[in-house]
Amino acid sequence: MDVAPVPLHAARAVIAGCESDEDRLLRALEPFPLCWNEMTKVQIAFQLRHPLDDQLMTRIAGTYSIYGIQKIMVENPADRLTVEYDATRLRPAEVEAALMRAGIPIAPKP
Repeated sequence: MDVAPVPLHAARAVIAGCESDEDRLLRALEPFPLCWNEMTKVQIAFQLRHPLDDQLMTRIAGTYSIYGIQKIMVENPADRLTVEYDATRLRPAEVEAALMRAGIPIAPKP
């Protein structure tokens, strides 16, 4: 028989004999986490259609606010971008569309 591990906060409360309502609630919610922490990181490469300049760097920096995009790397020569994103939240076409909406002139890398 497998025994589920007991979280530290619950173990301390039970051992101390003073489990609060909050501790009982947290223990009750554990099989059903409120957030999903697992992600599948994927990288996709794009070719820049225009040379890198300050305005383009500002637009690239702004893409970090797009939900699911984890990292953007400018490759040498500076005409290529590699985007790391969470594949559980975005598909490649959505990443491409988000970059284009941000005003980044890209084409898929051949």
